[in-house]
Formats: sequence, structure tokens, C-alpha cells
Amino acid sequence: MDATGLLVLAAALVLTAVAAWWLRTRDGAVAAPSGTEEDVVGELAVLRELGARPEEADLTVVQFSTAFCGPCRATRARLQQLQTTRPGLRYLHVDAESHLDAVRALDVRRTPTLFYLDRSGGLVGRSSGAPRPDELTALVDAHTGVSS
Repeated sequence: MDATGLLVLAAALVLTAVAAWWLRTRDGAVAAPSGTEEDVVGELAVLRELGARPEEADLTVVQFSTAFCGPCRATRARLQQLQTTRPGLRYLHVDAESHLDAVRALDVRRTPTLFYLDRSGGLVGRSSGAPRPDELTALVDAHTGVSS
């Protein structure tokens, strides 16, 4: 292999490493709502149609999952466990495959995707990919008034 080939290989490896790091840092991270107020209102309407009732809890987490998604099962178990110790948390599971219109309307591109709603019905944020357990617990505690 000549010097040019080695340089191209090294550049490809560096680019791959940076892309992997970037994806790992974003995986499961909660992002603030983006888009116009009209977009957010539309998203909330779709979530309500699916059964979200944010006024019934300090924090409502709506999780979109698919049947064969391992991270979805782990996230669901973590949220159900948190729900047993945090009375201000409500959890709603949505099978993405059974609700394709909602998936399209909410721009769910991967599972698990989670939507976080406060008691007033405001969209606190959303995450795509499995959230880290400690970050999920911190988010829930911050909105339910529980300190761990």
C-alpha cells in the first residue's frame, strides 16, 4: 500500500471514530422541542389521541417501541420501575408498528423514542434511542420533585 492509500485509510478511520463518538453522545439525549408553536401543538394533539393525559401526573413519558427492539424493553422496564417509586410519573407505551400515522406525524425515526410532557401539557423534550438510566432517573426526579 502506498502513502496515499495509507492516508486515505487513516482519514476514514478518524472520520468513523468521530461519527461514532458523535452518535453515542446524542443517543438517548433529551432534546428540547424544536419547530414552531403550531408544530408542538400538533404533536401534543397526536400524543393525546394515543392516550397521554399530562394533567394527571407531574411528568408523563410516552415511549414508542417496536416488538424486537432490545433497548425498548430495557427502557420500558426502567420507566416501569421508576413509576413504582415516583407517584408523579405516568408512563404510556405505544407500539410504533400499530400506530404508523402517529409515527409519521411525530417524525419518529427510531425506537425507542420518548416524549416528555409536564403537568401543563407542555412538551419538555424528546429523546431518540435508549436514554442512559442515570440521566433518565435525573430527568424524572427533576420533574416529579423526588431527589434520589
